[in-house]
Amino acid sequence: MARGASIAESKQLAGVSGLFENTCKEWHVTIISHKFFETHKFIMTTVRTRLAPSPTGDDIHIGNLHTALINYTVALKHKGQFIVRLEDTDQAREVKGSGERILQSLIDYGLEYAEGPDRDGKYGPYKQSERLEIYQRYVKELIESGAAYYCVCSKERLTDLRQKQQKQKQVPCYDKHCVDRQDAVKKQIETGQQHVVRLNVTPGQEISFEDTLRGTITFNSSDVDDQVLLKSDGFPTYHLAVVIDDHFMQITHVIRGEDWIPSTPKHVLLYRAFGWELPIFAHTPLLRNPDKSKLSKRKNPVWAGWYLSEGYLPQALINYLSLMGWTHPKQQEIFDMEEFAKVFDLSHMQPGSPIFDIVKLSWMNGEYIRSFELGGLSHELGGYLQEYKGEQWDKIKKHKKVFEASLPLVQERMKILSEYWGLCAFFYEAPTKYEINIEDKKALLKKISSALESARSWEVDAIGEILQGVAIAQGVKNRDLFQVVRVAITGRKISPPLNESMQILGKKECLARLSK
Repeated sequence: MARGASIAESKQLAGVSGLFENTCKEWHVTIISHKFFETHKFIMTTVRTRLAPSPTGDDIHIGNLHTALINYTVALKHKGQFIVRLEDTDQAREVKGSGERILQSLIDYGLEYAEGPDRDGKYGPYKQSERLEIYQRYVKELIESGAAYYCVCSKERLTDLRQKQQKQKQVPCYDKHCVDRQDAVKKQIETGQQHVVRLNVTPGQEISFEDTLRGTITFNSSDVDDQVLLKSDGFPTYHLAVVIDDHFMQITHVIRGEDWIPSTPKHVLLYRAFGWELPIFAHTPLLRNPDKSKLSKRKNPVWAGWYLSEGYLPQALINYLSLMGWTHPKQQEIFDMEEFAKVFDLSHMQPGSPIFDIVKLSWMNGEYIRSFELGGLSHELGGYLQEYKGEQWDKIKKHKKVFEASLPLVQERMKILSEYWGLCAFFYEAPTKYEINIEDKKALLKKISSALESARSWEVDAIGEILQGVAIAQGVKNRDLFQVVRVAITGRKISPPLNESMQILGKKECLARLSK
């Protein structure tokens, strides 16, 4: 069967084979037999995957970024297309600018999409709010076939029903109050009564689908609610829109989080009601905190943009996310996107919930920082500071030679790029606060300053020899003397190597700080 066939066309085809049920009331999960699908299988010539985020948060959630990575990789591996559409039908919860930030984050992390709201394709539009006519047209066909029905139940009735079911320890679900009174319901609608459209689920049927990660998953339709498909405002719910969009956008693989497994039976029913072939389903594990709790914005930074602003390298975070639920065949932990696409196999993902540990991520990010040549690190760090730390960059860019010279001193110490300023701020502005009290060290500082002032060479070794000579002359341990100098120069007890730092700062600046 060609994708895009209507229910009427599906009935015509299925009717020839005698496979369609005769009446609306007899409609159930087996509207079309598996033999029908076997003989009318759609030949998939191009793998197409998608990400369909809702613009209801500050940015793309880190868990959604993981889903995007898997979708992108499957498409890349099979020379297919990865597309993005925004599921913006929940108008009340939409956050202004969220959609644009989601798209930008995908680009920032290197997950380039072939089609999307800002990239034309032949299956657009790629915002659900711009596809309302399509949903409304196809929901009418569902109603005509008996696969869906109008409902005019008030919020009060639904609330009362839910409370009664909860008291009886039943799973809250709609009681099909409107399904057998459609003529009366339609008359109420004609008078202006608010209404929704619900999926008509016949109880007592098995609904099965294959999951690439989990095998066959079977639900009893008695446990599947008569889901609202079209809301009273004319906007579709996720369940209707996702099936229609995935079908018409030629999505071959629906790869999404495991929290969508309970919804998949509803989607299977819709696919079968329309007479459309099921895509390949794969429900990936949800990321967890080290304490096994759900990754949530109440506990953690969950927005992808936050990690960039904190100085995590996009390639490091993508590398780390690739290890969530999957292991490299050679047990490697650090590899690039090209390597990942080469060896990744969707069926080898593990369904268990992987741990997203920001400490481990920071370690990996540090490994990436250490792997840079100094020129590459300068480029990455400079670009980061310019974009996210404008005030710091304004001070740094006036002293580019100092910036370049400081990098070898801190490359081994940094785990994230934002740590640079904490380690190196003293290069660009003299300290005004000191981590130890050096007021009682004035005499010693004067001796140190006097000795350094007579230095003929301001090289690392010469500085070290002079300081050691002062320590011997004053009967002070090297460790204690160097700490006094370190704090006077940097303000801190721990800093990049002292002699090297003093060489970069220069003799005049160091003497001024010691005198101060």
